[in-house]
Amino acid sequence: MSTLDLPAFQTLGIAAAGEHTLLVTLNRPEVGNAINTRMGEDLTALWLELTARPRHWRCVVLTGAGERIFCAGGDLKERQGMTREQWQHQHEIFERAYWAMVDLPLPLIGAINGHAYGGGLEILLCCDFAYTSSAARFAFSEVTLGIMPGMGGTQTLPRALGDRRAKELLLTGRPFDAAQAQEWGLVNAVHAPGEVVTRALETAGAIAGNAPLSVRQIKKAVRYGGQMELRTAFRFEVEAYNHLVDTDDRREGVAAFNEKRRPVFRGR
Repeated sequence: MSTLDLPAFQTLGIAAAGEHTLLVTLNRPEVGNAINTRMGEDLTALWLELTARPRHWRCVVLTGAGERIFCAGGDLKERQGMTREQWQHQHEIFERAYWAMVDLPLPLIGAINGHAYGGGLEILLCCDFAYTSSAARFAFSEVTLGIMPGMGGTQTLPRALGDRRAKELLLTGRPFDAAQAQEWGLVNAVHAPGEVVTRALETAGAIAGNAPLSVRQIKKAVRYGGQMELRTAFRFEVEAYNHLVDTDDRREGVAAFNEKRRPVFRGR
């Protein structure tokens, strides 16, 4: 275990970035932080560990090592010469990593410090929201390689951009830049290279300062409610809301408001 009471990972950097914020770094800069089998296993283990035991962490920021590439996608050098069985076995590992990331109850902010292609762009789409470097470019280039997105890209991109825009990008494999990503709603903000992580951590700090149970219930309500018809989603929201009524944090928040002081939330 690391000093953060989390497992040590071969392909990920893990660091505290504030009392309740965890900074996770894809750490294979020599290959553009490409996702190999080990990184897939590391990501799965990390997300499952934080889901089962979030400890004192309240928000996670995800970035890549270096300032040029966030994630180049799957490691095609490792995949060279794989049999069908080996390829599908590896893909199963990747699938589990992405599903565990989507299911993470903690808010996950992407700090996209450079280019994000293929599986790297799918990682961005699994984040709750993201900031990006002005120098970053994005693409789903799988169609030019004889494959297709297989980590949710054909589903998450249309939900983010709309069907028509998404189909154009998925079927052509054409890259697009940071300004377009912001204009289309893929990222929340574009920052100068080198400032992306700082800005993401600032937002993470603001989130981590709020009531953690409230934050998790909001994330749950948005995610699952968005898959329901509206009246059912309203009821789901109320059920999520009702879980917060009899909590110490709710009582502390109201007391702090009336006493004109900052609340101290404990996550209970």
